[in-house]
Amino acid sequence: MEESEKESIRAASKEVSRQFKTLIDTNDLDSLKHLQHLILGRLQDSNAVLSHFNEYSEHCFAEVSSDFSRNTRLLKSMKSDLNYIFQKLSIGFTFRHIAIFVPDLDYGA
Repeated sequence: MEESEKESIRAASKEVSRQFKTLIDTNDLDSLKHLQHLILGRLQDSNAVLSHFNEYSEHCFAEVSSDFSRNTRLLKSMKSDLNYIFQKLSIGFTFRHIAIFVPDLDYGA
């Protein structure tokens, strides 16, 4: 770009900026800035609270995670034992009922 072209762009930009400033009331602009600062402060406060809560939650989870894993292993073991017991009961129950309700059935043939 030539220097004169750059100057004309700069001048046009300044003129647009000046005209835009006349459209906006400075009190309104100051009010918007103030509201933005209030929102920023509240967001920073919320962020601090959430960060503290995350640290607290991490600490609490670290305290109970070993209990969770131990209890999970215990529950899995109990489930396995109960499945074995119910399987044995089911087989015994089935054979007993076959012997009671179908006594004439010849199993050897």
